[in-house]
Amino acid sequence: MKRSSGILLHFTSLPSRFGVGDLGPAAYDFADFLAESGQRFWQVLPITPTAPDLCNSPYSGFSAFAANTNLISPEIMVEYGLLEYEDILNHTQPDTNKADFDAAGEIKETLLRKAFSKVANTLLDDPVFNQFIWENMHWVNDFALFTALKKHFKGDSWITWPEDIRDRTEDGLRHWGEKLYREILYVKFCQWIFFRQWGQLKDHLEEIGVELIGDVPIYVTHDSSDVWANKHIFKLDENGKPYCVAGVPPDYFSKTGQLWGNPVYNWEVLQNEGFGWWSSRMKHNLGLYHWVRLDHFRGFSAYWEVPADAETATEGYWVPAPGHQLFEKLTAEEGCLRVIAEDLGHITPDVIWLKDRFYLPGMNILQFSFGEDIGYCGDALHNHRRNAVVYTGTHDNNTNRGWFLDDADEISRKNLLAYLGYDWIDDAKISWEMIRMLMSSVGCLCIIQAQDLLNLDGSARMNVPGEPVGNWTWKLTPGQLTPLIREKLGEMTELFGRTSKID
Repeated sequence: MKRSSGILLHFTSLPSRFGVGDLGPAAYDFADFLAESGQRFWQVLPITPTAPDLCNSPYSGFSAFAANTNLISPEIMVEYGLLEYEDILNHTQPDTNKADFDAAGEIKETLLRKAFSKVANTLLDDPVFNQFIWENMHWVNDFALFTALKKHFKGDSWITWPEDIRDRTEDGLRHWGEKLYREILYVKFCQWIFFRQWGQLKDHLEEIGVELIGDVPIYVTHDSSDVWANKHIFKLDENGKPYCVAGVPPDYFSKTGQLWGNPVYNWEVLQNEGFGWWSSRMKHNLGLYHWVRLDHFRGFSAYWEVPADAETATEGYWVPAPGHQLFEKLTAEEGCLRVIAEDLGHITPDVIWLKDRFYLPGMNILQFSFGEDIGYCGDALHNHRRNAVVYTGTHDNNTNRGWFLDDADEISRKNLLAYLGYDWIDDAKISWEMIRMLMSSVGCLCIIQAQDLLNLDGSARMNVPGEPVGNWTWKLTPGQLTPLIREKLGEMTELFGRTSKID
């Protein structure tokens, strides 16, 4: 990875008239903004399906392979001839600075149903559609049946379904597949449309010299097609309920740790099977993105396992994982891994060894660096390593301005000012000062939150770990990323030798 820079902005945070940002015109506009300001990378959050009852978190999806249909662009469906322009005009919403997931879900569902009704009877005659199904057979059939069943059973968890389909008996799969045939076809149609639009956007990005960094959470949601279809690779009891769940011990974000609740893997079974499920997952994502950030990388060396009946994550314990064997297999299959290791939190020598063994760039967070240990803190600018991706903050951090005003203690503010050589600073300038520091890092890639280009305060924060509501809603409005910001970012990028050049 050559010296470069990029912006972190999830698709749902793009401007949109349909509730949340999507793969439509605003995505192309933002891609062009990146190229014109010398940025080489666009980092996004997971694109897997989300749900209101899971707080619309992109880290709590119903599938590790399928895509969130709320990200489908109605405008591009018009270009395909699947909708009329009048169809989408009747469903536009005010373009505000907050994502409306409920409205987006209703709008996209209505428009996708209308588009599907036009082609449903001839869809299986379309060779492009059939090729998509064939190439994605390892996940799309299970996901489509799972989604149709979730709708039929009014959103109930798969562990409450009739035994024949809960346990995926041969007769049960046949019966329910026939009974829900049309709904299953609709789900496959929606996935086809998404990945068709995705391919077009990726082609545009490659034409202008911008690469996508995706995000792969280490765990999947219990109520997902992955767990339902692969129960044996998770630690579940005879009724399908997890007897151990995932989390992290007490850390920067929480004094009692974080109790995520995802089922943990049965790594012994996975290893005995040659890590087939993980291999398919990584191949899928490395095909979608140019680079993949593996969330909670330390869990591939040892993970925090918590009894399912525990009240907090403090009752957990460390369990070793065969990450070395997994990455050996992935390297043999994919060659040099285009993977960024999210090595934040409780990092031990074994985690560092695993990351360095496969030459994976790690992460540094500038906001973490200004405490009492600034002299030897690994996140401090003077201690960055070249093979690293450096951030002022990620989606889990406050904005720069919000951090300075609300989160930083007296020592952190004092050390930041000392680092900048100031006695005092206007908080209206703090964000760009931290961006300048980040750009000067020796780290090969620096990533900036889009909110920080706008010097926004904590109200624009994307996520507060441990808080169940109020997250993921920040959204750009049209025109916020002005030519002046583009010019300023471009000049700073060039000054610090990070400008993207198209070959």
